[in-house]
Amino acid sequence: MAKFSLYVPLKAKPGKETEVEAFLKQGAELAKQEPGTVSWFGLKEGPGRYAVFDTFDDEAGREAHLNGAIAKALLANASTLLAEAPQIYKIEILAEK
Repeated sequence: MAKFSLYVPLKAKPGKETEVEAFLKQGAELAKQEPGTVSWFGLKEGPGRYAVFDTFDDEAGREAHLNGAIAKALLANASTLLAEAPQIYKIEILAEK
């Protein structure tokens, strides 16, 4: 069971929703290249609200992801795509089905 995760809520700038959705789809492809990332989800939470949720077996995998291509692309594009700076929440998974 993966024990570590990240949750990153994202609020798109008005009119940038399609670009945020495309970014998330590209992020899923990049995540496939990360051996330490167990699962990666791009989520639409509601109008203009999105999130990333991903899981890792260990802290090393989570840190590698935070220093990887997806995180760098998110930070590089945040001011163009997002209404507010992304906040990254490090979460511990206690149970799963």
